[in-house]
Amino acid sequence: MSLLFLWSLSSSLILSPSSTLATDSECVLLSGFDPGFVADGDFVIGGIFPLHYNQEMPDVNYTYQPTAVRCNGFDPRAFRWAQTMRLAVEEINQSEQLLPNHTLGYKIFDSCAYPLTGQRAALAMLNGLGQAHTNMCSGASPLLAVIGESGSAQSIVVSRILQPFKIPMISYFSSCACLGDRRKYPTFFRVIPNDDYQVKAMAQLLVRYDWRWVGVVRGDHEYGHFALQGLLRELKGTGVCVAYQEMIPLLYNQQRALEIIEVMRSSTARVVVVFSAEGEMTPFLKDYMAQNITGIQWVASEAWVTASLFTTSEYFPYLGGTIGFGIRQGQIPGLRDYLQMVNPRSTLMPPCSGQETLLEQHSAYMNTSSPRVAYNVYKAVYAIAHSLHNLLHCQAGEGPFHNHSCAHSTNVHPWQLQHYLQELAFYISGEEVNFDLKGDSIPYYDIINWQRGSGGNMEFINVGLFDGAKASGKELVIQEEKILVVSMCSANCAPGFRKAVRRGEPLCCFDCVPCDSGKISNQTDSIDCTECPEDYWSNADGTMCIPKVVEFLSHDAMGIALTVIAVVGACLTVSILAVFLHHRTTPIVRVNNSELSFFILLSLTLCFLCALMFIGEPTSWSCMLRHTAFSITFSLCISCILGKTLVVLAAFTAARPGNNIMKWLGPKQQRVIIFSCTLVQVLICAAWLMAAPPYPSKNIQDQRSKIILECSVGSQLAFWCVLGYIGLLACLCFILAFLARKLPGNFNEAKFITFSMLIFCAVWISFIPAYVSSPGKYTVAVEIFAILASSFGLLFCLFAPKCYIILLKPEKNTKQHLMGNKK
Repeated sequence: MSLLFLWSLSSSLILSPSSTLATDSECVLLSGFDPGFVADGDFVIGGIFPLHYNQEMPDVNYTYQPTAVRCNGFDPRAFRWAQTMRLAVEEINQSEQLLPNHTLGYKIFDSCAYPLTGQRAALAMLNGLGQAHTNMCSGASPLLAVIGESGSAQSIVVSRILQPFKIPMISYFSSCACLGDRRKYPTFFRVIPNDDYQVKAMAQLLVRYDWRWVGVVRGDHEYGHFALQGLLRELKGTGVCVAYQEMIPLLYNQQRALEIIEVMRSSTARVVVVFSAEGEMTPFLKDYMAQNITGIQWVASEAWVTASLFTTSEYFPYLGGTIGFGIRQGQIPGLRDYLQMVNPRSTLMPPCSGQETLLEQHSAYMNTSSPRVAYNVYKAVYAIAHSLHNLLHCQAGEGPFHNHSCAHSTNVHPWQLQHYLQELAFYISGEEVNFDLKGDSIPYYDIINWQRGSGGNMEFINVGLFDGAKASGKELVIQEEKILVVSMCSANCAPGFRKAVRRGEPLCCFDCVPCDSGKISNQTDSIDCTECPEDYWSNADGTMCIPKVVEFLSHDAMGIALTVIAVVGACLTVSILAVFLHHRTTPIVRVNNSELSFFILLSLTLCFLCALMFIGEPTSWSCMLRHTAFSITFSLCISCILGKTLVVLAAFTAARPGNNIMKWLGPKQQRVIIFSCTLVQVLICAAWLMAAPPYPSKNIQDQRSKIILECSVGSQLAFWCVLGYIGLLACLCFILAFLARKLPGNFNEAKFITFSMLIFCAVWISFIPAYVSSPGKYTVAVEIFAILASSFGLLFCLFAPKCYIILLKPEKNTKQHLMGNKK
């Protein structure tokens, strides 16, 4: 049905010889399609421009000839392009260097930005300028080349129509990669880059700014179709995912447009790539703005990124920040003055009085500050002129055609001109213009960013470029500070995090999981975290490995406090020893065996001082000394207390008739007991040091974020044997003292020994779970605390009562009082 429709509309332009309407020698057009601008010349070229950007289709019921398509929506920008073609032709005709003694003519038609109307324009250029022209059917068409079209869909139709006549066509705005197929479009050339380069540039842009989650909207034509396929091809392996693909109908449908807009609104993708023409985007964006949707980062194709229709202030809240790839900007001398000379009454501009100022009424028309598409039109006309100039200056016998012939200047065929177009190379405004074997020109884009101007309107700011002639990876050059908006399914994972893909969702949808302690990631979007070396740990942000904190009980607040307590304890013990030495002849010192008391005080002093060996960085010597010194001094102390307990128990037992036990516990025997008990501990320590001595080690297991410098005990068996032996002596003392607790006398030392052993055992029993569960330097602190607590317990329980009597109650320091004979 659509084919019948196209045939019915285009057939109205077919020439028909009719005896009723004209003589046999005339060809008559069934209907006219007059050009917008016409100029005679020796050589005629055609021009097709979208002077209007939408159209109304006629009613077709196939019972009568349909009326022409009605074009609406005057496009001042395209009108400027047409005027640029006229300016270029006039410049060439006035030039003495280019085509001297020859002139160019033109026929310029309106395509209404629609393939069907472009088809009518192409047929009208081929058929002639009026309804009755003599000998038109028998003569060859005077048309040598065509400048057009803007949209790729229109160019495809026009190129196919021109192809049988071998008429070359140079497009100023059709970028579809499909037009590079020389088998299908052998006469097609263009001064705009192939879309293969544009999609490559877009893919690099998306990756450059980490826009990993994007939507794509395209027009319903070859340009949109091939651009989308090219973009998807370029995005493979880049990590950029396409959230949705939507298509704007060729014949605009508001209901379908609203469905697309709703997809955009509901999607998490906030970047939208659009391959569409200005004519389709205009109604679509108006509907989009009516829905009051903001926060979209638009990425525009070259077809609409410099559309002047969108420069008014009303568009900024919705399109501000748009970025895209624009056609290379050039310079056209004299264009502004030429545009101001146009007579509005004799043009296709909207109805006006002729008194309006073009600068005010049609700012888009007068915008010549950065010509892009107009510059392409300018280059295309000059490309034809230079090719024709080269053709006309061919030297006889050196031509490129059969038998080295040249073309006849009075009968130039379009296919001959195409040969010179293919070989063309010239410079204009400092830029080289030539065509490759596919008819494509050098790929170059300006990167355009839409920003608010000083007057509130939209301005197109050049923020970079893409030069396809440069080496791979160096084509894209951007001023990065210009672009701020980011859109992804998931936000970028900052350094210190890793990506965790969500089950059942695209690879670009992920969660950002903080790196585990001890692991880092120092790049954005890291897939995994890297474990730090053994002596390093991750910082708080998880972005770098830093040396682990080395921890040991040093002279910090805790170490100083324990040091002071140990020194105070040692000084206090020495003071008590001095008191006992001074009062060694008094009954309370003598009755409690002064020699054993001195030994106990001396060993307690050593116990306090050995605690100091646990403070500071562990070394090989300090590790061996701290445990052996502790075990031997405590064994000596408990052995002395054991000897004292035996003496007390024996002294009161010896009072019984026939009991001579004291002869076995004289001073000599007491020394043997102390020496023997201490010797056992010395032997255990010697075996420990020879077999598996304590040594300094780095503990990285208990607290992985720190290196704990500690003394490893070497042999666990030896360590617990040392503690066990001390505990055995303490238990034996406790049992014997407990048995002697009810012996007579005002000063029964067995009671104090019992209480001291009770405290001693309680401290060391509590020490075991605290020692095992304490982390880092606190393990050592617990051990020091146990040493100091047990030492203070022995000191106060055994000697505080005696010092009280010696210093404060000297009247009780008598033998009678101590024996309980006198109260």
